[in-house]
Amino acid sequence: MISKVSSWSWWKDTGNNNGVVISVAVTSLLVISWSVISRKRNGGKLLPGPRGWPLIGNLLSLEPDLHFYFTKLAKVYGPIYKLQWGMKCLVVLNSSALAKEGLRDQDAKFADRDGPVVGMVLSYGGIDMVWSASDSEWRKLRKISAHELMSNTNLDSCYNLRRKEVRKMVKDLYSKIETPVDVYGSVFTTNLNVIMSMLWGGTLTGDEKTSINTEFRQLFHEIVELSAQPNVSDFFPILECLDIQGIGKKAKALLVWMDRIFASIIDQHMKLERTEGEHKGSKDFLQFLLELMEKQDPKTQITMTQMKALFMDIAVGGTDTTSTTVEWVISEMIQNPDMMKRAQAELEEVVGKNNIVEESHIPKLPYLDAVVRETLRLHPPAVILVRRCPDSPCTIGGYTIPKGAKVIFNVWGMHMDAEAWNNPTEFLPERFLTSTPDDTHKYGYKGNNFNYLPFGSGRRVCVGISLAERMVTYLSATLLHSFDWQVPEGTKLDLTGKFGIVSRKSIPLVAVPTPRFSNPELYV
Repeated sequence: MISKVSSWSWWKDTGNNNGVVISVAVTSLLVISWSVISRKRNGGKLLPGPRGWPLIGNLLSLEPDLHFYFTKLAKVYGPIYKLQWGMKCLVVLNSSALAKEGLRDQDAKFADRDGPVVGMVLSYGGIDMVWSASDSEWRKLRKISAHELMSNTNLDSCYNLRRKEVRKMVKDLYSKIETPVDVYGSVFTTNLNVIMSMLWGGTLTGDEKTSINTEFRQLFHEIVELSAQPNVSDFFPILECLDIQGIGKKAKALLVWMDRIFASIIDQHMKLERTEGEHKGSKDFLQFLLELMEKQDPKTQITMTQMKALFMDIAVGGTDTTSTTVEWVISEMIQNPDMMKRAQAELEEVVGKNNIVEESHIPKLPYLDAVVRETLRLHPPAVILVRRCPDSPCTIGGYTIPKGAKVIFNVWGMHMDAEAWNNPTEFLPERFLTSTPDDTHKYGYKGNNFNYLPFGSGRRVCVGISLAERMVTYLSATLLHSFDWQVPEGTKLDLTGKFGIVSRKSIPLVAVPTPRFSNPELYV
């Protein structure tokens, strides 16, 4: 679980306060000089923003939930403004018009990323899809992922795998009826098993598979927790070599753990290939990548380290975001029982009372689709997009953004814009019920409508949209069709969220499932 950061004043929590103060003081002249140079470099209008303190800029005023903080500042300084985080200049964009300028009109300039210490360590030095520069190697990895693992053809071929894991989840929940269950935990386990099977298929079986998945889940949560901690080295890169808080050391330890898991799986897969001959049936992603390595084609060949970094992207990106979104869907349905009944009535009409949900039913469920889209509007997994870093000076909204500035797109603020959405703070799936295909496309997931960016936009848009859309809707439909849901007696449902690399519920959803059908065969 992501730990809620009580303060972004990183020096309050470190065990070496004197070291932090002395180290920051040493950099004071450098920071002042850098700030003066940056201001002179900005040839257009000066960006508005709150005045900061010497050396530390606006770090003292930061709040734990950054998306709320950024939206609040936008009401004072306008839709674009500047913050100084130590030695780093941040430019925050809070409107769809500005997002369009940055993510479509000048997409190429904003394609590079500014990686934090933890992200760079765990991506083997920034060679994955998330943190790497927008270069030929990044394009190669993205093409491989989009055309092979995440293609509709491959996802269709993996349906039986997804179905098997979803039915296991239903069976497990049925064994716990009338008792409180951790909704996120159940969904996360299902998602993790799906992703692992897609990555390396039948390489692991039985107890070995269970052990690796359990270990990876523990590793994943430690990565998420470490990534949520503010790091002085990210605010003052000149201090990174000192690793004052020890975050870099912890990240390296997690990398060793992760690398050992991946190396073991790859070694096991290669042994199976040698002993059992050519793989039969559909290829898993690991087999496909190993074949690319053997072909030694410069256009498609990747290294073993790139393959591990890619596995990390897919495993993390494909589990937590989907699980969190499903948890929000069920939470909103419990909060709005009439909407839950309407979604269940639609499921009964399309699926039937004596049937189980299949992925083929999903296109025939417009109301449930609207529920999912509204959930992603009100609770986007990434409330702010991964920071962009322009490779040259550029102008947005009439303001010049210097090369190297850290640009943040506040998705949550855009989703809360009253000019774009009626009653934006209310959960209203009806706003996504459309009458024409053109209207449906208007609020698609690929980021063409800049009022609605749950998965980002531009060349850095999420590569796993197709899988996420299938899994979120399939899981939500199954949970709502098979069970009624309510919070335990005497418990109040909490719908507040908290900031993190994925925006999770402040208090995880614990709910009681009640079977909707009397036929026990629908729960096996």
